Amino acid sequence: MRKQLFTYAIHEVAGYINWIYFFHAWGFPPRFASIADVHGCDSCRALWLASFPEEERLQASEAMQLFKEASRMLAHLDGDFRTKALCRLCEANSDGDDLLLDGFRLPLLRQQMSVNFGGPFLCLSDFVRPFSLGVKDCVGVFATTVDGRMETLFPDDSYRRLLVQTLADRLAEATAEVLHEYVRRSMWGYAPDERLTVAQLHREEFQGIRPAVGYPSLPDQSVNFLLDEMLQMTDIGLHLTENGAMLPHASVSGLMMAHPEAHYFSVGKISNEQLTDYAARRGFSEADMGKFLRHLL
Repeated sequence: MRKQLFTYAIHEVAGYINWIYFFHAWGFPPRFASIADVHGCDSCRALWLASFPEEERLQASEAMQLFKEASRMLAHLDGDFRTKALCRLCEANSDGDDLLLDGFRLPLLRQQMSVNFGGPFLCLSDFVRPFSLGVKDCVGVFATTVDGRMETLFPDDSYRRLLVQTLADRLAEATAEVLHEYVRRSMWGYAPDERLTVAQLHREEFQGIRPAVGYPSLPDQSVNFLLDEMLQMTDIGLHLTENGAMLPHASVSGLMMAHPEAHYFSVGKISNEQLTDYAARRGFSEADMGKFLRHLL
């Protein structure tokens, strides 16, 4: 299937922000993110503040003020900026630890340290039909990003610059959430009757997974080079550095899988033997591949 490009206004994705991670970036424990669920009237905010022990109310008050300023900043950004996304649904099969996606081969890493004693040792390819069955499956590849101009705002105001940057990170993730919901319900359509609240989406109560590059299930940042071949990320203003990092920094890329039993896991540490095998499958020298996987060795 051909890729599709999506553009969203800030207000279309802001409601999908997971505020826990925003507050985490500012050093607040998750419980303070509940301010985002409170009605904006003074009495509701006062009740929320009073719900904290006295020794935590100063920090809760700071969290409340931060959320007010973040909300104002989102409203300020809404008129001038957009977020963008690319998605391509691919005919897919697994071939060992590789994915075959519309003629592209995407090698993957396999766990070597099982969380449960005795296995299984997981690889994302386990959640896609094997090529040997002769039945096609489907996997989505995607990328989301913000308008790169956002990251250059307020060069002389360190506080507001950091506020925009932390919001931009959340908007890129929220765009992925909005996109994935549309994919499940319409574009792919394997869950047309899904009706989940944003809180349920954040708890990942939907069918399938959305492993992102650089995260524990898909830890090799160089995978971005393969995804770029499939998506042409420059179509949404997204560029890769020589080590596979994305610019703008507030960007997300990865895979979408629909298997009902698909779940996230951490690849964790790998052996030199797997490094050698993976480098060969990727077409890298072992030394060059090791630069991307140093944190796993």
